[in-house]
Amino acid sequence: MKSTTFILILFAVFCLFPAGTGHAAQVFAGVAKADITDYAAGPVNDPLYVKALVLKEDTATVALITVDAVAIGELGRIGNSFLANVRAQLQRDLAIPASNVLINASHCHGVIRTDTATLAAQTVAEACRNLVPVSIGAGVGRESRIMENRRLKLRNGAEADVRRAYALPPDEDVVASGPVDPDIGLLRIDRKNGGTLAVVYTFACHPIMGVPGGGNTADFPGFASKVIEENFGDGAIALFLQGCAGDVNPASYKAVYSPRNAETLGNLLGLSAMRALKKIEPREKGGLKLVTGVVALPRGTDLKQRISRLEAEQTRLVQSLNGTSLNLKAFIPLYVQYALSSNYPAYYSYRYLQDEPQGREELKKLDAGNRADIERYIQNVHVMEQLTRLQENLRLLKMHHAQNEASGEKTVAAEIAVLKIGDFVLTTFPGEPSVEVGLNIKRRSPHPLTFTAGYCNGYLYYAPTAKQRNNTGFAQEDCDCILAPEWQKAYEEKAAAILKKL
Repeated sequence: MKSTTFILILFAVFCLFPAGTGHAAQVFAGVAKADITDYAAGPVNDPLYVKALVLKEDTATVALITVDAVAIGELGRIGNSFLANVRAQLQRDLAIPASNVLINASHCHGVIRTDTATLAAQTVAEACRNLVPVSIGAGVGRESRIMENRRLKLRNGAEADVRRAYALPPDEDVVASGPVDPDIGLLRIDRKNGGTLAVVYTFACHPIMGVPGGGNTADFPGFASKVIEENFGDGAIALFLQGCAGDVNPASYKAVYSPRNAETLGNLLGLSAMRALKKIEPREKGGLKLVTGVVALPRGTDLKQRISRLEAEQTRLVQSLNGTSLNLKAFIPLYVQYALSSNYPAYYSYRYLQDEPQGREELKKLDAGNRADIERYIQNVHVMEQLTRLQENLRLLKMHHAQNEASGEKTVAAEIAVLKIGDFVLTTFPGEPSVEVGLNIKRRSPHPLTFTAGYCNGYLYYAPTAKQRNNTGFAQEDCDCILAPEWQKAYEEKAAAILKKL
């Protein structure tokens, strides 16, 4: 089905649900948090939390929930019933409409309690009990040191990605990497009687750095939130919203010569956020508006063909392996020996100099054979590295092809929302969009402080750009994906249309 058809579907299924009356009435806010760390699952480095911010204007109430978890459904401890269960309890107990509940996963890979849904609902209830009149301010900070785009553009026109699951292409094959978004979207909420009540901040980067001891951790968002909360004090709560981080890794993610430490990255992010937050002056009134709906996005119908292409490439690579007399034990010392002395590797130079006048070439012939074996061995290693990448991506493609086939549907429902709180504007997506998607929405929005949060209200796996999705080289984002390339244009155009009318 053509992308234009899906755009028409998008406009047909969306409805507007304004959370406010259109005028800037007094906004009330309440916050709360609960520890959701599974302390029985193993060593704990730092706690994981569910946090809730409840906003009320006139008769409308919006609940924003953040969870230190990998996703809202599909992955980890949060099952696919989590969103519906939390919403149902909030609607039953607090009369908050289901569409007015937004839940974001930080995408950290910590282990949380199995009763997190109950704790989430309790946290919202506590926040409702703590409602106070507030003033609201918005702004933007900047942090460019803690992340890197993990998509590598290769000399042959393909793209690979940076993962711990497999080796990277040789340096000489890499010509460029993709963009990052240094913006920190900031919402500051102050009590009218003094002091900061809450901070909402959004940033795009995978929280998968971990800590040196390997314990359970909320990763860099947990450390950044701690910096913000401790600086403001007085019970202030910082809620982290994960951005369009589908193709963004922590900086130096593949480093092997120093321990990986998310605390360093989180401290940098927290301090950069604080620097900008201090400059924000909350206003008396904010204004609250919410637009929600469900988008029918096209499922990938070409996954079977992509699987066939990948299997063919796998076969080609296996057939390209060359025999060599070397094994790892022989290769390493031989490679070092020939790297140390390229002119006289087999013996000291004087032996070569004595043999040459006598017409003896035994050492030179030995060197030629060894160099050929070394080169074949290295080529085999590179092929092996490519095969490890292809094998993992092939597994992902087969899994999602089976999912799409089992669904019996050509589209998948994607719940999205656009939330406006004063000058702070947030669009959401229930998956892992690439950073370029968020940058595009930001550029097209008439609102200067527009930000996009992925990982919200469901999980549809990776959502790469159309170009990434059609990558000839295959990477995790374009293989761990159930969507067709046309999803990007459909989503971006719908988000832009809503933003213009907001």
